[in-house]
Amino acid sequence: MAENEIPARVAVLGQNQYGKAETRVVRITRDGERHHIKDLNVSVSLSGDMDDVHHSGSNAHVLPTDTTKNTVYAFAKEHGIASPEEFGLLLARHFVGSQEPIHRARIRIEEYAWERIGGPGARHSFARTGGGTRVTQVVHDGERSEVVSGLTGLTVLNSTDSEFWGYRKDRYTTLPEAYDRILATDVSTRWRYSWTGAEGETAPDWDASYAEARRLLLDAFAHTYSYSLQQTLHRMGAGVIENRPEIDEIRLSLPNKHHFLVDLAPFGLENDNEVYFAADRPYGLIEATVLREGAEARIPVDLTNL
Repeated sequence: MAENEIPARVAVLGQNQYGKAETRVVRITRDGERHHIKDLNVSVSLSGDMDDVHHSGSNAHVLPTDTTKNTVYAFAKEHGIASPEEFGLLLARHFVGSQEPIHRARIRIEEYAWERIGGPGARHSFARTGGGTRVTQVVHDGERSEVVSGLTGLTVLNSTDSEFWGYRKDRYTTLPEAYDRILATDVSTRWRYSWTGAEGETAPDWDASYAEARRLLLDAFAHTYSYSLQQTLHRMGAGVIENRPEIDEIRLSLPNKHHFLVDLAPFGLENDNEVYFAADRPYGLIEATVLREGAEARIPVDLTNL
C-alpha cells in the first residue's frame, strides 16, 4: 500500500440508537382534596445523524441522555400525563422536532396501575393493582407516528373447559391426553393502531381503547372452550380485531403455565381433578399474530417475547 493510500473500509457502522432507559416518573394531580396518580416507566431511544460520535467521538450531534431524562420530568409537569400513548407522542415529537440531528425517536412506556383504598370518598390513598402492566411504544420519524400498545403480566386461569388430545406422538412422548385440564397463562400482547398522526386524522381515545381491548381479551379467554392454547390465542386476538376498528394488528405471547395432577395413590387417596402441582418451568410458549384482512404485519416478532 502506498504511503498516502487510504485503506479500504472493512467495518461499516450499522443501525444505532441511544437514550435513557427506565426513567421512573410519578405524577400526582391534586383536584382539591381528591388526588389522581399516574405511575410510568419511560425509556427513550433516539437515532439519526450519529456517525461522527461513533467514528471520532465527537458529541456535536448528541443530546445527552440526562437531558432526555429531565425532559420526561419536565413534560410530566408542563403537560401532565393523560395516557401513556399521548405522553409518548409528546416526547417523540419533541425530540425529533427540536433536535436537527435526531431523525427518529422511539418511546417505550410501562404504566403501573393504582386503585383507591379507604372506602367511599377515598381521596389520596392507593394500592397497586396486579391485573397486568399497561405498555406502549411510540415511534415518530418527523412525518408519521406509529403506536403499538398492549399489556404484560396478566395472569389468567380456566379451571375447566380445556382439553388437549389427538396430538402427534413419537418414542419420546410421555404426556397423557387430557380431556379436562386447567388452562393458565400470563398474557403478553401488543396491538398496533392504524392511526399514523396524519393531518386531519383523529387519534383514538387511548384509555377507552386499552380498556376495551383488555376486556375483549379476557372475555375471549373465559368463553372459549379450548382444545389447544393456540385456539384460545386466536380467539383472543380475533375478538380484538373484530370489535376494535382502530386496531389493525395484535400479537400475543402466551406461556402455557402447566398444572399437573399430583399422584395421591401412595396415600390411598383419589385425585379427581382436585389437587395440582403448578409447574414453574419449563413451559410451552405459544405465539402468533392476528391481522385485519389486508393489513401489513409490522409488530416485531420478538417484541412480546418473555
